[in-house]
Amino acid sequence: MLRKALPCTALLTLALAGAPALAHVERASYWPDPAPDCSVKPCTGGKVPKARSLASALNRKLPGDTRVVCKPDSLKLLNASIAGARKHGYDIRPTDHRRFSAKQARRRRAINAKLFKRCRFHDIQPAVDASRNNDRVVVMPGLYTEPDSRAKATNDPACAQYKVNNERSAGAVSYTYQVHCPNDQNLIAVLGREIGSGKDPDPPLEDRHGIPNLGKCVRCNLQLEGSGVSGDDVVVDAGNTASGNGPPLDPAKDVGIRVDRADGFVLRNMTVRHAKEHDIYVLESDGYLLDRFKTFWAGEYGVLTFVEDHGLMQNCDAAGSGDSGLYPGAGADTGTERDTKYYPEFRYSQEIRWCDSHHNLAGYSGTDGNATHIDHNNFYDNALGFTTDVFTAPGHPGFPQDSDLVEYNNFYSNNFNIYAPDSGINASEPEPVGTGFWIAGGNSNVVRFNHFYDNWRRGTMLFAAPDATICGPAIGTPVTGCDPTKFSTSYDNRFYGNIMGVAPDGTVQPNGTDFWWDSYPTNTGNCWYQNRPAPGKSITTSPSNLPNCSDGKDPSSSMGTGDPANEGELAGCLLAIEAGAGYNPTLCPWFAQPPKPGSPGAKEQEATLAERQKQAFLDYCARNPTTGMCVPFVKPLGVL
Repeated sequence: MLRKALPCTALLTLALAGAPALAHVERASYWPDPAPDCSVKPCTGGKVPKARSLASALNRKLPGDTRVVCKPDSLKLLNASIAGARKHGYDIRPTDHRRFSAKQARRRRAINAKLFKRCRFHDIQPAVDASRNNDRVVVMPGLYTEPDSRAKATNDPACAQYKVNNERSAGAVSYTYQVHCPNDQNLIAVLGREIGSGKDPDPPLEDRHGIPNLGKCVRCNLQLEGSGVSGDDVVVDAGNTASGNGPPLDPAKDVGIRVDRADGFVLRNMTVRHAKEHDIYVLESDGYLLDRFKTFWAGEYGVLTFVEDHGLMQNCDAAGSGDSGLYPGAGADTGTERDTKYYPEFRYSQEIRWCDSHHNLAGYSGTDGNATHIDHNNFYDNALGFTTDVFTAPGHPGFPQDSDLVEYNNFYSNNFNIYAPDSGINASEPEPVGTGFWIAGGNSNVVRFNHFYDNWRRGTMLFAAPDATICGPAIGTPVTGCDPTKFSTSYDNRFYGNIMGVAPDGTVQPNGTDFWWDSYPTNTGNCWYQNRPAPGKSITTSPSNLPNCSDGKDPSSSMGTGDPANEGELAGCLLAIEAGAGYNPTLCPWFAQPPKPGSPGAKEQEATLAERQKQAFLDYCARNPTTGMCVPFVKPLGVL
């Protein structure tokens, strides 16, 4: 629901929206039909698919065929992995270490011995190409560089005939382009459907419910899995293999594994690394499961899922991404602001659980990431642990962002200065080092029962993003639901039951400030209540008194009143970036690691900086009283 507008503030969104140009311009994308497609037997989509056991790949009576991919030394590599797992255990992710029993070892060896006898492929792409609905591709231990795929030209002129117009420009890479030129962009491409018999809408449809020009399933319900002990045993490398799981990327392809219109897809027990853009990319698919996987050192995202429904990521490790480790963007809008014609009941369209995301610019990011359930994860050692936002680029339906449920996670030690020259990562966005979590324009999100600790700048941040910074003549980008005369975010967010400044083991590790809010005038329904500090400590906030809404019972009592110091920080960083200063920590504090809370002078430094930002902002507004972000702080609220 859109609210009456005020002249815009937080124009920081203009800078944040400007991600670097990628190698390909992506097509306009659409949410898939949420109903199962029963032209495939068993039906595909309509729910999160279930993984089939590795042993079942040997059962010829089950639906689908199994294709085995191996290297000459796969069994030798397996035996070495089993020996190591028996002696030392193995890691699903850094915080999930498991043992491997003698019984498990015998069974894993026996299954792999039988699979090795059935091996007919030595690269993954040919096995995927040969697969059809309900099939399996089992990949035995080894390093897979896909030499034939690498040899395919990128931006091949012969493929240019398949480009189309998207919302903003010509030259977008269509689904037809992917089918005809699958390895132009991708090391491995899983293309689930035939090309439709019609034409893609031009211009793209404003209503993004339902994929137009959709062909029939040819690779739906496909399972791609490694047969080793853990995801470390099967490695798909889109770049520099000599880098191991670290930098540099030296990417050969933009995408490691692309899963496009492949309903019911399952990926398990693999590592993907060193793609120029995204290690794993799932697009326009209804029903996906990514399980026991690892992604390392992607230029943009470890995992990017886009316009998805009925999805689940779990048991994962994501590190080294220039943007975020995990990105479920523009998920099916099944939350409070849904269209009930397509989604009659509120539900979460995607879930992420039991993952570690660390040493990225952001652990999690979700532009217009609606109705996503994020639970039981660890986000640590990033610059920013978690961001959901509305910095909408072309092709991002779902504005305004709403209805995430963030619970039972640990957001800690997100102090990684990715902007330092020696970080090894090329940061793609301006985000505040030392912050556990932010909602940068979003509605009706619930943040509860999490631990936020040892984030030296802030535990959480919430601020508004006016429609005028996202769409309209000044931006030139059409976004469904966005009206530059209105102000659609941030409303009705709830933060409760969180434990601030305390690790799960009880160790006291304070945040710089626990809760931070821009308190933008007329924002309503935002509530902070029943959050717990360390014993003998107090919750720290900015502004000093955040609305508790009578312990959440009276959201109508919460209304933003404006905070010049916090607006000054947002505006100051915007002005620095817009001036072409780049990620300059002397102009914007976000790009330097803040002092550890409790260190000598930390509080005084923070207070001095806040006062300086406030005064600079008010001075700027005195000189520019009609500038949108200044109006609420120049005129009395009653005459706006």
